[in-house]
Amino acid sequence: MTSRKRASRALVGLIAAGTAVGPLVVDALLPVTARQHLRNPRWPAHAKFHNAQYIVMSTVLGAVGLRLLTSPHGDPDHNRLIATAMLSAPWVGMYGAAAFPGTALVDEEFRDSPANTLMGVEVNILIGSLCLSLLGASLALGRRPRRAG
Repeated sequence: MTSRKRASRALVGLIAAGTAVGPLVVDALLPVTARQHLRNPRWPAHAKFHNAQYIVMSTVLGAVGLRLLTSPHGDPDHNRLIATAMLSAPWVGMYGAAAFPGTALVDEEFRDSPANTLMGVEVNILIGSLCLSLLGASLALGRRPRRAG
């Protein structure tokens, strides 16, 4: 395996691991952000249900992505591409969700929390953009070289 393909797999693996555990940590365990999500007493039970659904979905997508990357079965390039496509779903979904009427990236009560911005950018958009950029870089790195001639 070439160094470019190894780097591509490493990037996808990094995103898979982050996707598998990140939402659980941020939305349920890390006190400063969990109080804005699953631990928010102002959220109705149904909103918490959908947040928990997102946490479980992300864990499953991350785990399946990691399994595809480490599988001894099938074509490793094909498995990496499928993992990349699957792992893009929650991050692309974040942009799509923000486009729905009545949604917000941050609840009004937490609008001024320093946990919600990094370098002046809303943290959800920053993390989603970073993950999608790394997945895009992995596609470029893992691409088969063009044949000369």
